[in-house]
Amino acid sequence: MLGTLAVIIGLSTLVFTLILSFFGSLDLITLGILVVAFNIFQWLISPYIIDALYHTRAISADENPKLHEMVEDLSRKSGISTPKLMLAQIPIPNAFAYGSPIAGNRVAVTSGILKTLQPDEVESVIGHELGHLKHRDMQVMMFVSLLPALLTYIGYSLMFSSMYGRRRDDGSSAALIGIGFMAFSWVLNMFILYLSRLREYYADNHSAQVVDDGPRKLSNALAKIVSATKNMGRTRKEAQNLHSFKALFITDPDRAATDSAAISTMNASGEENLVQEILSRKLTTMDRIVEIFSTHPNIVKRLKALKELS
Repeated sequence: MLGTLAVIIGLSTLVFTLILSFFGSLDLITLGILVVAFNIFQWLISPYIIDALYHTRAISADENPKLHEMVEDLSRKSGISTPKLMLAQIPIPNAFAYGSPIAGNRVAVTSGILKTLQPDEVESVIGHELGHLKHRDMQVMMFVSLLPALLTYIGYSLMFSSMYGRRRDDGSSAALIGIGFMAFSWVLNMFILYLSRLREYYADNHSAQVVDDGPRKLSNALAKIVSATKNMGRTRKEAQNLHSFKALFITDPDRAATDSAAISTMNASGEENLVQEILSRKLTTMDRIVEIFSTHPNIVKRLKALKELS
């Protein structure tokens, strides 16, 4: 993960150096400062946006003492402060970790996941989410997401200035450079998606370490989440606001139909059989291409990695 992060930062630094050496424009620096400031502000208030979108509320200790005890125990094993436990009023089974310096760290479970999974499977999912908090994934992803955003805005700025600026003789070259920056932003996003997939593996590994028999429990949980989400096709399509922060989720709701293709016609029953059915599937070239553009790893590869940990 550190190597991927180094590549992202290194490439971005190189491009920013070229930008300033070519243009030396105070306006570009000002634009960069504004973009960074806006994204940091958005990150600081994002927990409140997430709470509004997903209708989350705090779960009191009296309401669900076992779940609170579970979070406290796993937080202690993880070596982090206990986050605030939240319930998202979403029928699709899922969970996510989020937070900011002004809102604090939070772990949310959906109403759907509490109905779909057994308590020990919920425990493994929470262990995964605490892994994200342990590794400071929210801060890392926020930081690297600034880079393509900045390049995109600079690209738009150059294209806009080429059309309406005073020096129209240089307009075509500025427009081409702007398009080049936007194209590089897209390439940079591919690295960021790869980093996002890596962080899911690290979070899975964390759950395997802090939860007793973690690899088996998390494998069962992931298989059941994918299967249940796929079977809720109409509900999933109606919940359009799920797409806004789907990178936070333990699985991508949009990938449910693809991920569960191995069990769509096999009618596997029982958690262990469900996992084995998914593991028996061979990855196709299309699976690998789709994964490149995804925030989450392919479910088959993910379960195989957990199997190796066990």
